[in-house]
This record gives sequence, structure tokens and C-alpha cells, in this order.
Amino acid sequence: MHRSVQRHRQRLTRVLVGAAVLPVMLVASGCSSDSGEGDGSGSGDAKKDSAASASPSSTEAGTTVKEAAYAKLPEPCKAFASKTLKELVPEGAKSGKEGTSDDVATRGSCSWDSLDNNGVKGSQFRWLNVSLLRFESDATRGTGEKLASEYYAKHSEDARSVEGAKDTKSAPVPGTGNEATLVTYDLKKDGSTFKQQTLVTRVENVVVTVDYNGAGLAGEKAPKAADLSKAAKKAAKEAVQAVVAANEGGAAAGSGSAKATPGKSSGSDASAGAGADEASDKTSGKTSDKTSSGKGSSISKG
Repeated sequence: MHRSVQRHRQRLTRVLVGAAVLPVMLVASGCSSDSGEGDGSGSGDAKKDSAASASPSSTEAGTTVKEAAYAKLPEPCKAFASKTLKELVPEGAKSGKEGTSDDVATRGSCSWDSLDNNGVKGSQFRWLNVSLLRFESDATRGTGEKLASEYYAKHSEDARSVEGAKDTKSAPVPGTGNEATLVTYDLKKDGSTFKQQTLVTRVENVVVTVDYNGAGLAGEKAPKAADLSKAAKKAAKEAVQAVVAANEGGAAAGSGSAKATPGKSSGSDASAGAGADEASDKTSGKTSDKTSSGKGSSISKG
């Protein structure tokens, strides 16, 4: 009788072990640079909220989850054309500094700063940052597009909730990725007013954030917000195109998913959530030399 019970328990243990599914969660986060105190790219939140999952796309029941459209990210410091950098950061077009990342396939960033010093006549300061965050499909949490859309929604909301921000405005940006939002505001620092532009966009399973700010220092006039916004939109479109170009040949190998066309929504757009889910809130990652608290904008030191 005792041997029979013991054999029964051993068989039950083998069955439970064989049926277990243990998805492996990879972390994803936004990025910031040494030049920024707060990060409109939401690097702090990205540490908590983003999770690029590497778990199998099949469930115990044998159903499958569509693999993510994009399997690669471009080199962040090559996301913009040289001409664009000369326009946005004229004195720092070659000053690009890549943020550290423990997984360049899922997250990366690069930042540039420019100081046009005119001595007693004042100076013009500019700071540019691009953050790239890629999500993979996960059997338990959904497609990469769904996870990216949820993060996009939360990240856009965070950009509108910066402490100390004045005259905050937000508007959708058509023709940039599958969905895009531009958030603008003024932020006082060291006696100067910084004009912040944070443009968050999603192209399939990748979230791209472009932060661009400028200020007039030492008595120089502040730049026009409209000019900075126009520049940020141009940069965001280039970054989206860089994601598409990095994945030339279509979707991830074996996924069968169509390559995204910037400006056109995919079927996953309907899954946009109010924020990242509880599972992704528990993840963390390293992406920059100095990570901000999350909800602040990327206002750089002048």
C-alpha cells in the first residue's frame, strides 16, 4: 500500500513539472543622458513599465500569439541624418552620446547638446534625445504591438504630468508611426525658461520618444516653441523611418506579420490601454548613464 502511494505521488510530480510554463521576462526602459536631469522619454517609468518578453508565443492550450513585427532596433546615434542634427543641435552635431543598455536589441538611446556661446550677448542652448523601446510578443500578456501601445499611452500621459511645468499642451501628430503625441511646456531652471518638446510615437511594437528643448541663456531670448515643435516632429519621423529601415525585409523571422507603414494604423491599435499592465510594472532595466526619476522632462544643464 505504501509503495503504491509513493509511486502515485512520483507520477503526479512529473505531470505537474511537465505542464509548467515559465515565461522569461526581459526588461525594457527608456533612456536619458548625462546632460538631462529629468527625462521626457520616461526612463524611470520605462524601468518599471516596459517588459520586452522573450517567452514562447504558444500557450498551454496550443494557441499562438502573433510575433512582433520588428525584431531589431537601429543604432540610436544614427537615427537622424547629419543635416537634421546640424539644424537641431548646430554646435553639437557630432556630440552624440549613446546611453548604456544591457540589451541593445530591446532598448537604446542617444543624446546631443549644443551651446552657441555669444559671450556677453548671451547664448542659445539646445538638447536632443532619442529613446527606442521594443516589445516582443508574450503568450501570457499579448502581442508586442499591444504591449507597445499600452506603454505608449502611459508614457504620453506621464509626459503631460511633469512637476513644475507651465503652459502644458498636448496634441496628436498625424503621419508619424501608428500613433503619436506631442507634449510641450515651459520649465524654469536656473533663471532660464526651457521650452520642452516631448514627442512619443509608436510604430508597431516599437515606442520612439524624441525629447528636444531649448533656452536662451545669459539674457538671450528664449527660442520660439513653434520652431522647436517643428524640429521635434521632423526628428521623430526620421527616427520612425530608422526603425523601419533597420528591419528591411519585413517582420521578425517566421512571424508572417506585415511590415508597418508609418502613418497607418495596424489592427493592434485598438488594443491601446490606459497604461502598462501589472506584470510590466514589476520589471526593471538599465539604459542610461544617469537615469531620471521618470516623469520629469529632459531639461539639460546649460
